[in-house]
Amino acid sequence: RVMQSDGHFRYLLIVDCDVHQGNGTSSIARGDASLFSFSMHCEKNFPFQKTEGDCDIPLPVGTTDALYLGKLETELKKVFDLFSPDFIFYLAGADPYTKDRLGLLDLSKAGLATRDRIVLNLCHEKGVPLAFAMAGGYAPEISDIVDIHFQTVKIAVENLTSRQSSI
Repeated sequence: RVMQSDGHFRYLLIVDCDVHQGNGTSSIARGDASLFSFSMHCEKNFPFQKTEGDCDIPLPVGTTDALYLGKLETELKKVFDLFSPDFIFYLAGADPYTKDRLGLLDLSKAGLATRDRIVLNLCHEKGVPLAFAMAGGYAPEISDIVDIHFQTVKIAVENLTSRQSSI
């Protein structure tokens, strides 16, 4: 809201790829045409009573890389066709990971890396700046959570570096 009021952007897209539905962001965005909430989440996970967002993609328990990534790319492209953001806030959850104790989805580390590339590449193609935050992560091995979050940062840096070299 501060960035909006300061004139840094007018329309914000929230891309929530945490395993839990983005009920907080969907509540904030409800009735505000300058905000658009997109959430890909496990349908059988917290919160148990979902808050309707602008674009909710509930996924069945056990969803694997292929289904997740196909839906993400297809649905996010549709969102870009419907809503023209000038800024994107991306929640990069580590909890869709297959070994996560609370996630209930079955994504590999490679699948999560592809997820990040899809989001970052679409932002790059559309020329929309992005901020991202780490979200979730309840794998028994802390190193798995760290690997996933580090991978997101590494992919973002690679994406930024490739954009700068193409200028």
